Amino acid sequence: MFHTMTCRRVSLLAALTPLLLLPARARAVPAFAQQTGQPCTTCHIGAFGPQLTAFGRAFKIGGYTQTGGDGSTPIPLSVMLLGSYTNTTKGQGQPAANNYGSNGNFAMDQISIFLAGRVNDYAGGMIQGTFNGITSASHLDNTDLRLTTPLNVGNSELRIGLDVNNGPTVQDPYNSTYAWGYPYVQSALSLVPTAQPILAGALSGNSLGATVYAWYDRSLYVEAGLYNTFGPSLLSYTGNGYGPGSTSAPAPYARVAYEWNWNGQSAEVGGIFMHSDFNPTVATFSVNGANGHDSYTDMALDGGYQWIGDGKNIFSVLGIFDHEARTLSSSYATGAANQPNGALNQVRLSGTYYYQQTYGATIGWIKTWGTADPTLYAPAPLTGSANGKPDSNAFILEADYVPFGKSDSKYGPWVNLKLGVQYTVYTQFNGGTTNYDGNGRNASDNNTLYVFAWLIF
Repeated sequence: MFHTMTCRRVSLLAALTPLLLLPARARAVPAFAQQTGQPCTTCHIGAFGPQLTAFGRAFKIGGYTQTGGDGSTPIPLSVMLLGSYTNTTKGQGQPAANNYGSNGNFAMDQISIFLAGRVNDYAGGMIQGTFNGITSASHLDNTDLRLTTPLNVGNSELRIGLDVNNGPTVQDPYNSTYAWGYPYVQSALSLVPTAQPILAGALSGNSLGATVYAWYDRSLYVEAGLYNTFGPSLLSYTGNGYGPGSTSAPAPYARVAYEWNWNGQSAEVGGIFMHSDFNPTVATFSVNGANGHDSYTDMALDGGYQWIGDGKNIFSVLGIFDHEARTLSSSYATGAANQPNGALNQVRLSGTYYYQQTYGATIGWIKTWGTADPTLYAPAPLTGSANGKPDSNAFILEADYVPFGKSDSKYGPWVNLKLGVQYTVYTQFNGGTTNYDGNGRNASDNNTLYVFAWLIF
């Protein structure tokens, strides 16, 4: 019984962080720049992405269909490479991953191929396939397919659309949400806090979502739809796993946001609702609903501000707060959780400055806190919690250099490169500051230096 409970508990906790255990996904696609005839700076802050400008958001909501330039037919394929070096304050005392040391690792984090662009005036999309260099496995990554058309409502435009995607917020046009939010890249060879909201990525890559959306007067954005996890065969074909489990019923998703654009500036405020019921995972491609299901209700508020001006000095600030109410009926019934009800909260904030779309600096903050549970968050080397709390606090400092992507770039729009240095400081990790895991490890031992080269062509 103890072995079964322990395995279920570890599986549940590990499943809540699928996005953070993989390299962050690539964001800017040269095929789009060729299609529109615009440099990367037109759509992206920092000449690389993923942070979108007002033009970039309109291009995405418009189904990736806009054209321009000399009218030539674009090649809808792009390739992305992400390589890195990772070093933490203290090694993990064991390999950080198969074929890697406990610390000071060089890695080819990922290689991705994109099929991205317009089909016609009413359809377009992006499909990303990724080889994960850490796990030496391939999987279907971010996918966003759209049908859309504009309508005239009085003197204003109403754009309506149908979106098919493989994870909540993958289709979202605002970088304040999770799929395209900061940090845009992060080490897959360092430890990350265990507790994460479901909205942060538990349904990314392993689900099929269909949503309808409307965008009125380029200001009010409304979207609603449903998500279902893949079946075992499709999970296997796409190289993904169940995460916390299979959805026992379609998970409703709703999004509303309002955007203002004026004098080289933009601002946005919005909210997200999602409710998901899971039959918990008992093996990679197996779920069991015999003891009921675990329910999660996420309610998030987000917002952002951008100052672009004449493009010389650019500043942006982005943020999201997510409150997740949990009813863990199945986990409680099987002894994987100490109580049936609880909550998890997370706030993410980031501020970015770019000079001449080339030299950038970002400060990020991620804080997570919630209901203590000594069974769900049990002591364990490296990844456990000595006090049964999910609380963590991290500050991220990053400096970037982007030599290409501007209108006068020698290799634009075919080649773009970002070189970056990122340092993450943990003041709290899995509930504690010192001896957080019950085995002598401190939060600061997980402080991470991440140096990366991010190339896309």
